[in-house]
Amino acid sequence: MSGLASWSASERLAELGIVLPVAAAPVANYVATVRTGSLLVVSGQLPLIEGRLAANGKLGGGITVEAGAAAARQCMINVLAQVQAALGRGCGLGSVKRVVRLGGFIACTPDFIQHATVMNGASDLAVAVFGEAGRHARSTIGVPSLPLDAPVEVEALFEIESW
Repeated sequence: MSGLASWSASERLAELGIVLPVAAAPVANYVATVRTGSLLVVSGQLPLIEGRLAANGKLGGGITVEAGAAAARQCMINVLAQVQAALGRGCGLGSVKRVVRLGGFIACTPDFIQHATVMNGASDLAVAVFGEAGRHARSTIGVPSLPLDAPVEVEALFEIESW
């Protein structure tokens, strides 16, 4: 199953035209991933592309819902890069049995209410890459600000195969 899952996730990424970036190093006193048993927790990822934010600002205050969804998708790409780095190039995404949960933080104005639509940028990519195993539980909340003035941050929990 591991080989098939790895091939499928890799093939789906290629079909989507996605090349995973080098996983970003933590910028404070935390680690990017923690593995405990069959779970892999990925710390919140920002919509960084080559070290720069893909967008900055708040939803409802200059950032469109479409730009927010694109930022959430980029966050998910960065989550997948962390999974790849944590599990290694040999098995990496092929070790993912299920996307268990995504958590989305949306920097927004107090009257913004389309959090779910923005977070679908990450959720849709999880399903596109992992198929049914990419369907997950999710929380999405609005916050007044995020690091570096990012509009979105996404964290994740994966079930992975035992080594």
